[in-house]
Amino acid sequence: MLTLVIGGAASGKSEYAESLVLRSTLPRYYLATMQVWDAECAARVEKHRRMRAAKQFETVECPLHLDAVHLPARGTALLEDLGNLTANELYDPAGAEPQTAQAILSGLDAVYAQCETLIVVSNEVFSGGADYAGDTDRYLLALAQVNNALAARADAVVRVVCGIPVYYKGVEK
Repeated sequence: MLTLVIGGAASGKSEYAESLVLRSTLPRYYLATMQVWDAECAARVEKHRRMRAAKQFETVECPLHLDAVHLPARGTALLEDLGNLTANELYDPAGAEPQTAQAILSGLDAVYAQCETLIVVSNEVFSGGADYAGDTDRYLLALAQVNNALAARADAVVRVVCGIPVYYKGVEK
């Protein structure tokens, strides 16, 4: 099963996505997309890694090139999040730009083929009505392209608003 969980900043989307994974049996994988830039990032990553380990997640670092991820066994994977992955692929010199969206979608297909369930967290974009230009617009357009294509492929699409999941496609299992 492929589920896309979207929402705005601090909407509760990550907590909801994690709750879906915690209903599953082992193995549980957490595909972490954050790049470590400094000591503060490193401390944050380590804190989250310990929290996930306590919930029996195995962390798989994948800030770039999702297609290179190899899961040790079939199970449930949670990718957190498409916003980070898109920025990394778009702006990192080793990233997939200018084929960012296609590279991410191919990577998602490759990961999904390795697991029973894939839950993907992403940021809602373009709902605020703001007009962006330059690199911000390029980033948002790439993320919107990934979100739209993934939503079309997904078995379930859920938007989390104020901690409340609203299903647009599929039903809560």
